[in-house]
Amino acid sequence: MDAIRRAAGWSAALSLALVAVIVASAGIGPVPVPAETVVKAVLEAVAVPSLAGGDLGWHHPFSFSLRESHRAIVMAVRLPRILLGALVGFALAAAGTVMQGFFRNPMADPSIVGVSSGAAVGAVASIVAPALLPFGLGLETAAFVGALVTAFVVYAVATEGGRTPVATLLLAGVAIQTFLGAVTSFMLLHSGQSMREVVYWLMGHLDDAGWGDFVPVAGVPLLPLFVLVCFGVLLAYARDLNVLLLGEEEAAGLGIEVERTKRLLLAVSAVITGAAVAVSGVIGFVGLIVPHVLRLVVGPDHRVLLPTASVAGAAFLVAADTVARSGAQELPVGIVTAAVGAPFFLFLLRNRRVHEL
Repeated sequence: MDAIRRAAGWSAALSLALVAVIVASAGIGPVPVPAETVVKAVLEAVAVPSLAGGDLGWHHPFSFSLRESHRAIVMAVRLPRILLGALVGFALAAAGTVMQGFFRNPMADPSIVGVSSGAAVGAVASIVAPALLPFGLGLETAAFVGALVTAFVVYAVATEGGRTPVATLLLAGVAIQTFLGAVTSFMLLHSGQSMREVVYWLMGHLDDAGWGDFVPVAGVPLLPLFVLVCFGVLLAYARDLNVLLLGEEEAAGLGIEVERTKRLLLAVSAVITGAAVAVSGVIGFVGLIVPHVLRLVVGPDHRVLLPTASVAGAAFLVAADTVARSGAQELPVGIVTAAVGAPFFLFLLRNRRVHEL
């Protein structure tokens, strides 16, 4: 119960910080928008069910006198990008937290089993040679499929006799990442006029975001629901992840189905990472740095660390993307996260704040 209370308290505080970051970000840009106007524009979009004449419908309880240009800037241009950034940051931080615990390695991140490299191959192939892809896969679908296929191949290579040693899995991931990096480089050399688009995707970006990324099917927004379901599964296994830190033999002695738990954690982490990378490109350091920082603050208990790191990852990526689009020339957000993350990680190393898990 103490862990639940701590998780709830920290998550609530970080969620308030995330809301503040979102409101501030929505007001920043070539046309500044006051925070009060941002809040009013969002409230105007809120719809609640109501009965009118005996028929169930939707009612907008809030109405304000706002400049139409401000309303359009917030709701049509900035907010979709901000919310997609929050979703991607949330997913990458969650996967990074689990991967660091899974491998008991502070250098682990969401791409450690080649998921990002596989997504890159799929995405670059869809840009450079779309005719070669089966079923006419689009960029995001090709990236997602590439990520999942790579994770499956790494797992299959590392598994022998029904067991998947963590060290073998790590080495297989490194080897396949290297090979897929070569494949991506080969396609880049033959990308011709598509090179700029390829390089931009590989740097990570959110500038193509729109409400289409949240298109609901049967009234359900699929991408947020997909990420939250994956997160729910990971959170349900947070206690088992704590036990795995003791070692596989000790975990088995305490009643954990080690191989089954490892397969599930690996699969769900790969899926949630693949979904994030498919819509944003390769964004580094979110899943590496954010879990470290939160581990220093809230401790190593994954029941507390996983939800808090995920919310912090959402806030971090929204803030980074705000910086990326606020200069004279917009930058891919992956450049900003790397520029911030790498020096900060070196600072942690210098101060001996990065430890073996």
